[in-house]
Amino acid sequence: MTAIRPGLCSVTFRALAPERIVDLAADAGLAAIEWGGDGHVPPGDLVRAEQMARATADAGLVVASYGSYFRAEADEDLTPILDSAEALGADRVRIWAGRLGSVEATADERASTIARLQSAASEAQRRGIGLALEFHAGTLADSAPATLSVLSEVDSTALSTYWQPTVAASDDIALAEYEAVAMHTSAVHVFSWWPQTQRLRLHERGELWRRIFAAAAAQSAPPRDALLEFVPDDDPALLAAEAATLRGSIRSASPR
Repeated sequence: MTAIRPGLCSVTFRALAPERIVDLAADAGLAAIEWGGDGHVPPGDLVRAEQMARATADAGLVVASYGSYFRAEADEDLTPILDSAEALGADRVRIWAGRLGSVEATADERASTIARLQSAASEAQRRGIGLALEFHAGTLADSAPATLSVLSEVDSTALSTYWQPTVAASDDIALAEYEAVAMHTSAVHVFSWWPQTQRLRLHERGELWRRIFAAAAAQSAPPRDALLEFVPDDDPALLAAEAATLRGSIRSASPR
């Protein structure tokens, strides 16, 4: 079984320069970075993308993916996003399934989003890049059943999903959600929020993450990346310890 790579979403530290994020990730013993498109590597800015590709590689890290804010709306252009992903050396782009939840969207709104996801997946696939849904409220991928429905309707091998714990979900519910989408999950966003959106240290929901990584370790094809996404107070001084907790959780769940 291929080991899950511990990594970092650059949006964890939106206020920091990307060069500083590279240093933090390397010093913390992480393996990969997902570069965010909302500041650190803007879509279409190929000079910046190439700079960060070099900086990431020079630090001994890999680019896990490109975190975009493509919402699959009819008039959105995916091409500059794919251009930046290609310049980064990213083979996966994180996208969003619209702007409406699976219950709120009308049939026509849903059909429009699905059609745009299908065309986006085709465009990305032609360039050797995969797309992955953000598993998130306020989108068509707001639950495990809803995400599975989107994946089935789009019906493309170029489209996978991320997974993250649903806000306020118990450990049992979160684990069940993960297991439902596990075979389609290419990356996991790792953070500990409880009981709502209060940010905790990762070890404070350690049992949840031990169970998640144990479930992942039992898969024939586990998620490639486990990416830290939030730390309390956006404090970079906490990253090294959070990364150590993440690496330990992955390692303890791996078959001996």
